Amino acid sequence: MDDLLKVVNLKKYFTTDKGIVKAVDGVSFSIKAGETLGLVGESGSGKTTVAFTLIGGYNPTSGEIHFKEHKVTEKQIKRSREFIRNIQIVFQDPGSSLNPKQSIKEILSMPLKVHKICPPKEREAKILELLDLVQLPSDFIYKYPLELGEGEKQSVAIARALAVTPALIVLDEPTSSLDVSMQAKIINLLLGLQKDFGLSFLFITHDLSLMRNVSSRVAIMYLGKICEIADTENFFERPLHPYTRMLLSSIPVVSEDEEKMKPQKIKPRGEIPSPVNLPSGCGFHPRCPDRIDICDKKTPEGNIIKEDQTVFCHKYN
Repeated sequence: MDDLLKVVNLKKYFTTDKGIVKAVDGVSFSIKAGETLGLVGESGSGKTTVAFTLIGGYNPTSGEIHFKEHKVTEKQIKRSREFIRNIQIVFQDPGSSLNPKQSIKEILSMPLKVHKICPPKEREAKILELLDLVQLPSDFIYKYPLELGEGEKQSVAIARALAVTPALIVLDEPTSSLDVSMQAKIINLLLGLQKDFGLSFLFITHDLSLMRNVSSRVAIMYLGKICEIADTENFFERPLHPYTRMLLSSIPVVSEDEEKMKPQKIKPRGEIPSPVNLPSGCGFHPRCPDRIDICDKKTPEGNIIKEDQTVFCHKYN
């Protein structure tokens, strides 16, 4: 199956008073139709910058973004209307992503108008259809964001993304601001929509346990780079990169059987380096228990362990 989205050596640097921040530094991945790629990392790893660069919030410093026949580079940053329509985003905080002064009808009307999805006389029927898709009552059309709960706001944000019939939705921590029961409802809603419409997801999160249930493949980011990328089964059964194993070993569990399935506990050394003063070589080497001489001298290249698992670590050269 051909790739729907392909990102090649993507870089996004920011100039600050303290120096250059390499927020995204040579990231490559692909997503196929109907697939969910989980992009996981701690705060500051660069995963949200990847999302904003994909949707056009930032222009890439270098690298390429391919979506179907459309290509975006630092020299060709103009995105076609089709590209913009086909890649939508659902943000972490639904409260800040919805205009509090607009009704739900006005919020959902906007993408329909901009992308000329349907004639004006058909918009209200389309909005009611969207509300039904995200399991919200039809009378919500007259409500305002401040009248809704957090989960309901996020459902409206999902409906807005669906309004233009996208092929790919970027989900930037879409459940992190919700309580546990509402998290489950939103996840089930997203999975149902994916099945019904063949959607692809880039699911950005720091919650690895969530990825076991929703992703086709998982990519781990650390200091702007991908450490490991693998299909979900291999990722959880055979994690390779020391940072990946460290993250998995720290997942809370509720039974002894689950504890036995986790990698051996890894204690990192030191603190996460400053993004404006990155270490040479592998960015994880100052904290890595498996460090060897080459780690602080050379950035590791991707080593394909299996067709569906690649690790960026000198240990596997």
